[in-house]
Amino acid sequence: MIFLKLLGESFRFAFSALRGNKTRTLLSLLGITIGIMTIIAVFSAVDTLRSNLESSVEKLGSKTIYVAKWPWDGGPDFPWWKYQNRPEPTLRDFEQLQNRLTMVDGICYEVSLGNRTVKFLNNNVEGATISGASFDFYKIRDLEFESGRYFTSLESDHGTPVSIIGSTIANALFPNIDPIGKELVILGRKTIVIGIYKEEGEGMLMDVSLDNVISVPLNFIKNLIHVEDYGPNIVIQAAAKYPLEETESEVRGVLRSIHRLSPIQEDDFSLNKTTLVTAQLDELFTIINAAGLFIGIFSILVGGFGIANIMFVSVKERTPLIGIQKSLGAKNFFILSQFLIEAILLCILGGLIGLGIVYLLAFIVKMGFDLAIVVDFSKVILTLVLSTVIGLIAGIIPAVMASRLDPVEAIRS
Repeated sequence: MIFLKLLGESFRFAFSALRGNKTRTLLSLLGITIGIMTIIAVFSAVDTLRSNLESSVEKLGSKTIYVAKWPWDGGPDFPWWKYQNRPEPTLRDFEQLQNRLTMVDGICYEVSLGNRTVKFLNNNVEGATISGASFDFYKIRDLEFESGRYFTSLESDHGTPVSIIGSTIANALFPNIDPIGKELVILGRKTIVIGIYKEEGEGMLMDVSLDNVISVPLNFIKNLIHVEDYGPNIVIQAAAKYPLEETESEVRGVLRSIHRLSPIQEDDFSLNKTTLVTAQLDELFTIINAAGLFIGIFSILVGGFGIANIMFVSVKERTPLIGIQKSLGAKNFFILSQFLIEAILLCILGGLIGLGIVYLLAFIVKMGFDLAIVVDFSKVILTLVLSTVIGLIAGIIPAVMASRLDPVEAIRS
């Protein structure tokens, strides 16, 4: 009980000192607030970027395998000459895989033509992406529709001239009318719009949304272009009951058999998975987080030095009061706790203000730019604990000096 009473009394003295020196308290808070705000802002920016990229990667499918000519794991030492002469995935490869694979839920042949112009009456949109895909595309990609529908199997098999458009295309070409049932000119051919994809929004660095895409049946587009000249992919959705690695092994074995590769020959195709992208992202964000932590700790240390300086001044100013308290029987612990609590309160209060500013900025960005800022609660707790430790370190030496003052000498000073 005595300990708690002494601690409570120390809190009251610390609050009184902070209230009595408002200008000094404000200046002390400023340094630690900037430090806490910096470290949380850096972590939030990194977490927001990570969340956006991971969301984009998830759209590609966590159990999806992309059969392509080029691998995704590039880099400064990427041996492009090794893959230059590889064949593109062919329609024959697709048909053979479709007939022979047993561990898949869906398989799709997909080809994209970028930077195309599409027309409706006198309106036209440049820079659109035309995507031709086989029927199983809906099994690979989680499709959401604002209105309309997906292709029927009959439309896909017969190459019926129908199209599904992204929200950006719909808003540009059909600003005041319903696009469903209208004729859209693609690659010089008329198609009937049967659906509109729900708006997804562009990614910050990795844009895989369908907002600027026009989807048509593969059997329609292959009558207009030679699809194997446009870098196609065979996209395979692994069955949920099988591990992705087993499905990948089956795909590799069947595709090597189709290409008649001997056991000593290397694959002449690439099996790309989103795990390749996420692994690279993990390495990237580990480095960025380390850099952000260094910047934040440095900022907090600067604020900590400011608080230490203020605490030395506070001890100097309150030396006569300390002498009176000690002459009345105050123990060293009582004096020590006053200054430690004052330093810690400054850091915690500065941390809370910095956190509040970050949340306010996140709200403003959300309202103004429709971008959700991720503020990780665990990082917030870590930062507040760190600020408390900084306050403890910054106040310990001044507090020890104050507690060891001789009462007579202190009163005379």
